[in-house]
Amino acid sequence: METSFEGLIDSFMVNKVGLFENFLSTVLSDNLKNNLLSLYAERHMKAAGIGSLQNLQLNKEIRSDMIYWLDRNHNNEHENSFFDFMDAFIKYLNETCYAGITSYEFHYALYEKGSFYKRHFDQFNGNNARAYSMIMYLNDDWQEGDGGELCVYHTGSPQNIAPLNGRCVFFKSDEIDHEVLVNQKNRMSVTGWLKVG
Repeated sequence: METSFEGLIDSFMVNKVGLFENFLSTVLSDNLKNNLLSLYAERHMKAAGIGSLQNLQLNKEIRSDMIYWLDRNHNNEHENSFFDFMDAFIKYLNETCYAGITSYEFHYALYEKGSFYKRHFDQFNGNNARAYSMIMYLNDDWQEGDGGELCVYHTGSPQNIAPLNGRCVFFKSDEIDHEVLVNQKNRMSVTGWLKVG
């Protein structure tokens, strides 16, 4: 476990965008994917909005994915296993990097074919609680041409990151603007933020 934590952090320190393959175990990744698909089939996933809770808006010209918030109160064994894993990661991050993370929030995200999320930052205006963004992909057999890449805008040139199963992406929420490019088949992830204060 600590090997994946260290690998993700080391990659982040080099490039400002941490990447690590198979960050989640195959078993946990598969269980989360199956849970997401069940929620989708049962119509529990809702259209995602933009802006903070007080200023939430639906605008499918900017963002067209569907989400479902994870919560320990759901008493879902796979969500709770994920939270246990994230608790361990945050403990490691705080102890090794003095990050000061005090909480987090995560949701399932599903981009149906033809969906996207235009260029944006993850930190809200006037609210700097979101310190780090994390995305963990749940897509089997993703091929070049399926689209759905995460395009991150480094100074100088953009970087396209394919949403490959097990891959984790990690970056500062207020430093890296990014977008999700149009996909050609359903694209799934667990996405969230590590928070301070």
